Amino acid sequence: MRKKIFLSKLINKEKKRQEKSINLIASENITSRRIMKENGNILTNKYAEGLPGKRYYGGCKIIDIIESISIEYVKKIFNASWANVQPHSGSQANAAVMLAILKPGDKILGFNLSHGGHLTHGSSVNFSGKLYHSYSYKVSEKTKLIDYKEVEKIAKREKPKLIICGASSYTRDWDYKKFKKIANDIGSFLMADISHTSGFILNRLLNNPINYCDFITSTTQKTLRGPRGGIILMGKDSIYKNKKISEIIDKGVFPGTQGGPLENTISAKAISFKDTLNKKYSNYVINTKINASEISKSLIKKKYNIITNGTDNHIILIDLKNKKINGKVAEDSLAKADIIVNKNMIPFDSNPPNITSGIRIGTSSITSQGMKKENMNKIAELIDEVIVNHKNKKIIKKVKKKVNEFMKKFK
Repeated sequence: MRKKIFLSKLINKEKKRQEKSINLIASENITSRRIMKENGNILTNKYAEGLPGKRYYGGCKIIDIIESISIEYVKKIFNASWANVQPHSGSQANAAVMLAILKPGDKILGFNLSHGGHLTHGSSVNFSGKLYHSYSYKVSEKTKLIDYKEVEKIAKREKPKLIICGASSYTRDWDYKKFKKIANDIGSFLMADISHTSGFILNRLLNNPINYCDFITSTTQKTLRGPRGGIILMGKDSIYKNKKISEIIDKGVFPGTQGGPLENTISAKAISFKDTLNKKYSNYVINTKINASEISKSLIKKKYNIITNGTDNHIILIDLKNKKINGKVAEDSLAKADIIVNKNMIPFDSNPPNITSGIRIGTSSITSQGMKKENMNKIAELIDEVIVNHKNKKIIKKVKKKVNEFMKKFK
């Protein structure tokens, strides 16, 4: 008979795993205890379909105030004129925008998934590629940077109704001004998905799309360090088909893609938005960027092929072909040593997505745990020791002990 395992024990096990591991998953972060507590508050009991002042259920007077506070905070930190804080995730935010302004079969142009884009930017296995006629642009084979001439060429040829910029594994900044010119020339909408870079953008460490893109979407858990969720922003409202764009997007969220919003999470979002105004948060994102740059430099010294030879954000994309190991084996081997990364496609990858030729690492979580520039060479050494000796179980076991001992210094 299968032994009973209580959820509380499993949650505690996961807590210990997170504490003893070096977490280099770029899509993850560690939120504050206050935000975790807020995300589990009594607001989870309340159903509140609709918007503040326009609900389909009674008893929403207090809820309306809380959601309005969250909206005002996110507008302030991004200098936006309008926001919707209800999307359950970044993917939901993207889906809502597309549903609001597109019809099935309309053309979209997004960043190729295997070159660093996201599933929701037009991948054939995702709703964005199934509902809409999708095209993609890539990076230059020589520089591994966005090829803006190719973007313009495809856009002028296909005339998509929506162009999407943003990525999940692109390590350099975006020229939103160039994208805006391309979009204007063909009369298309422009959306920026800043899920990974939002924290850097609001601290002016990266270009801000707010004055160039019609719509901006983001998750709230990555570099914003809030609860898991999504947001939609606009720099300015306008009229489309005799209606305000903001009203059209609101309806794309509800009733278009979601029912009742998670008001407990929306209150936690409000706290995380307010926290970004704190000097401690500014120092955090600065250190996140410094740490990523430092790991990159350390790995380059150890003869690792870093895509674009560095990074402007928290992401480092590593081509492992010269190390005679694929991404899947690297991910599995590092996990055995409690170093957590994800296998990742590199541009022009010859391996399939379930194998890959590279890995993606990020510094959001380790920086939240208090790691600084001086700790990054140590992490690079531990990664290298596993990669070089990935067939040696004894060495990997020794590295695991080193990792666990190293992590005792950080919370």
